[in-house]
Amino acid sequence: MTSRRARFRPFDVVVVPFPYADRLAEKRRPALVVSNERLETAHGLVWLAMITSAKNAPWPEDVAINDLAEAGLPSASVVRPAKVATVDAARILRRAGRLAGAERKAVASAIGDLLADR
Repeated sequence: MTSRRARFRPFDVVVVPFPYADRLAEKRRPALVVSNERLETAHGLVWLAMITSAKNAPWPEDVAINDLAEAGLPSASVVRPAKVATVDAARILRRAGRLAGAERKAVASAIGDLLADR
């Protein structure tokens, strides 16, 4: 694949057709970019963590998004690090905002806890 310029940065909040984990379907929703720019530049791919309503039953790894305005979200939401998808960057519909600093660290830590031993 040819090298290209990355459009998305780590911790951008984007809107994308996010795949369901339990069936062959997808839903347009916000998601958090958790890969670095190298993945998009080299392969045209982006790793995304699901963002869901804070009204849903919580999962242990969920990270609350406190600065909704900066994140570009209309209502109380959480990042769900246990649900990560790889998508073609061209499928991302738009950038909505960015995650605030303290929340970035919490998401990175939660994802790190779920990775295979390094």
